[in-house]
Amino acid sequence: MRRARTSVICGSLLLVASCGWGGGQDDGRSGRLPSAPAGVTAAAGSATSVHVMWNLATGDPEIAGYEVYRGGRKVKDVPGTEHMVDVTRLTPATAYVFTVRARAAGGDVGPPSRRVRATTPAATAADHRAPTRPEHPGGRVLGGRAVQLSWGRSTDDRRVASYDIHQGGSKIHSVGGGQTAAVITGLRPGTRYSFTVRARDAADNVSPPGEPVRLTTAPGPGDGRDTAPAAFRATTHTSDGAYSLDLSWVPPKTDGVITEYQIRLDGRAATSLVWGGTPPAGRASYSFYIGREAGITHRVRIRAKLPDGTWGGFSAERTVTTGATDRRD
Repeated sequence: MRRARTSVICGSLLLVASCGWGGGQDDGRSGRLPSAPAGVTAAAGSATSVHVMWNLATGDPEIAGYEVYRGGRKVKDVPGTEHMVDVTRLTPATAYVFTVRARAAGGDVGPPSRRVRATTPAATAADHRAPTRPEHPGGRVLGGRAVQLSWGRSTDDRRVASYDIHQGGSKIHSVGGGQTAAVITGLRPGTRYSFTVRARDAADNVSPPGEPVRLTTAPGPGDGRDTAPAAFRATTHTSDGAYSLDLSWVPPKTDGVITEYQIRLDGRAATSLVWGGTPPAGRASYSFYIGREAGITHRVRIRAKLPDGTWGGFSAERTVTTGATDRRD
């Protein structure tokens, strides 16, 4: 039995799921409408975008998603486990009003939140100069699931419109240009994080990152150590003389939605999978091309990028051979 001698070209897949409109159906649990989301805020991120946030709803009925409205028009559908979104393609120097409504699992949509206002800054012609990077960043731990970050103000030849907060390579939060602190929630207990802050101006020029702030959340229950995809399976199939690897798994349980996975083939990163819409709630599946030669044995495993910006653990490793009887270890 021969080992793999070919490489797989890195790539990505964007899977777009449609969003449904809820309304008028009994949720099958209590028959009650969801309450209006609390803690809604809106801050301009650039001349053409606004960052909207709210508090996650808890209790009965179960919340399946949120609907974000600009004026009276729905502009975003957000999964029930998320509590922020960037509304883009806006007009510079324009005042907007946003509201958020919660949607129950059965489809009933609750009343709108309080109205929040944000005004996009004016666009500036031929502005190619990025703000200076935020200086003197710091932070402190707020228990097992939150931290507070702070930084010095950046300067810009026009003005700073917002600050983006990154964990690893993922943007996880944004605040207005007048703020120099933020509380980051939805983290895992007993986990080490590295945060960086970047300044953004109205023309979407982004500063270099500030120095990383490294913090470890307090230990506690639900530390999220079981972050690997479960029930991982791998088989092969052939079509027109070409072999493909068929994978399926159950996503790890987290405080948010997982949209990105990394697949490692024979010990190397082979491809990335990114969902553009709402990912499957249950078992997920993905197939990709691995070559035309029979009798080649491959080892494969997968891991998820968690909502807090860190990579989860790898799944169990599976072994498959092209042209042989499918194996599910």
